Amino acid sequence: GQSCNFQLSDHAGGLRTLLTDRSKLVMGIGGVTALAAGVYTTREGARVTWGYINRILGQPSLIRESSMRKFPLPGLKALKPSSASLSGGAGFENVILHPSLKRRIEHLARATANTKSHDAPFRNMLFYGHPGTGKTLVAREMARKSGLDYAMMTGGDVAPLGSEAVTKIHEIFDWAKKSQKGLLLFIDEADAFLCERNSTHMSEAQRSALNALLFRTGDQSRDIVLVLATNRPGDLDAAITDRIDEVIEFPLPGEEERFQLLKLYLNNYMLKDDDKSSPWSTLLKKQPKKIHVRDISDDLLRDAARKIDGFSGREIAKLMASVQAAVYGSPDCILNPQLFSEVVEYKIAEHQQRMKLASEAAA
Repeated sequence: GQSCNFQLSDHAGGLRTLLTDRSKLVMGIGGVTALAAGVYTTREGARVTWGYINRILGQPSLIRESSMRKFPLPGLKALKPSSASLSGGAGFENVILHPSLKRRIEHLARATANTKSHDAPFRNMLFYGHPGTGKTLVAREMARKSGLDYAMMTGGDVAPLGSEAVTKIHEIFDWAKKSQKGLLLFIDEADAFLCERNSTHMSEAQRSALNALLFRTGDQSRDIVLVLATNRPGDLDAAITDRIDEVIEFPLPGEEERFQLLKLYLNNYMLKDDDKSSPWSTLLKKQPKKIHVRDISDDLLRDAARKIDGFSGREIAKLMASVQAAVYGSPDCILNPQLFSEVVEYKIAEHQQRMKLASEAAA
């Protein structure tokens, strides 16, 4: 107890001296301030330095998604696709498309893989069709099946950049050359910045960005497969379409594809049992209530597939997500034909209303 009192009085004395001695107080405050400033400066300096390194070496800001390393290592050589992967690895098991379209996509994936293995120039592609018909999914799968890296950007991100757009476009092509495998660059909403150069809606900055892309794609490339996606192919500049070797239409899913999509999302959202995925999953996160599926037959799904004519693949995914939400909102967590049909009818009415609004806006 005595030693404790001594220490307290000792500290109290030191504090009294600091408060009464003006010069010591100023020095003390200055020391604490300098320490805080040093910590702040170090943190800010590290942030600025990291930002600079990322800008010079890392993934360009226009790229929204990529399979490439954030900082590609130039010393690492990628393996060429094996003959086994070329012949048998191009089955797009997770992609539901019309059989003839699927065969063409598989053929292009094999051709792209063979192009890379023979060090020949790549062929550029244009995917066009309604939104939500699988263009992004197919581009991602095509890159994977062809043994290429994948990167995705959106044309709508280019216009807000103004005068910086040209620099950002060049950054993407310089970065793409760091891929040891070759890169499939997917540009969604391509018409947003690759439309006709004499268009009245096009700013000078957008025109410059388009010219930059044309400059970087003038020769057939051994580094980049360019895949453009749009639902308005007629708006693209003629010089851009001249760069395209393969044009592929993605139509709305037919009745059989709609049935297959309903089955796929029923399985993904309601039938798949995730409890067995990891023994630690119950400890790490709260498990959702188990959905009990009753009497959802193929006949019921086929009837729904007939009714949802005109739905895109994305709309069907949202429909089944709404079914899942309705089941979680029910007291017993049971999916039965009545609840399923109610949600389907509601979504059909919603789809028709949206189509009506779109046609009125176009008129």
